[in-house]
Amino acid sequence: MKILKAVIVEDSRLARNELKELLKVHNEIELIGEAENVDEGFELINSTNPDLLFLDINMPEKDGFELLEMLDEVPITIFTTAFDDYAIKSFEYNAFDYLLKPISQKRFSSSINKVIEKSTLKPITNTNDGGGGLSLDKQIFIKDGEDCWLVRIQDISLFEIVGNYTRVFFDSNKPLIYKSLAQIEEKLPSHVFFRANRQQIININHVKKVVSWFNGKLKIEMNSGEEIEISRRQSYIFKDQLSF
Repeated sequence: MKILKAVIVEDSRLARNELKELLKVHNEIELIGEAENVDEGFELINSTNPDLLFLDINMPEKDGFELLEMLDEVPITIFTTAFDDYAIKSFEYNAFDYLLKPISQKRFSSSINKVIEKSTLKPITNTNDGGGGLSLDKQIFIKDGEDCWLVRIQDISLFEIVGNYTRVFFDSNKPLIYKSLAQIEEKLPSHVFFRANRQQIININHVKKVVSWFNGKLKIEMNSGEEIEISRRQSYIFKDQLSF
């Protein structure tokens, strides 16, 4: 049985203690740390790399949503709060679950069982087989205006420069984030993400078709319909990497 590592980020000591009591009947979950504010939580998550995060929303100075914005990669997140008006917003962030205080043991156990089922169907791992800092099954937080997502790395098909921003393509979404392509590239697993040209990085698992193009170049058609022209230099590298 896989033991999942969990942390609590909650400003109320009483609420933290209540969560710890609820966890006592779940041997599948190991509590490895707790924090009482966002900054402490940020340090804790980065140092312990947990599988599961119990996150309060309404905290002083910075709220739980701001913590997600600070993280490069986000654990499975269960929001815990006394304010039900946050529910809709939390699910815009693709939160795994939302528990309203006071939390009953039955409701808590139901949420934990879903976490365990998820980890059994798709094991949670930090393994990265091809360079970069993020593994394919990890999820990142993306915010564009009032819209927010938690997105698995493997579900992103394309990164594209737009001025000082980078557009991220996943499903039917194309939000802009304020990071350079170079910043993004150094954290991506290089066995899956390929720098097609100066403006674009593609996920080769989302490539539908490759055709020869002018002057030794290749042209890529993505599953989502975007057409990407690979520079001549990168075309040679692309063919070399994918050749038997």
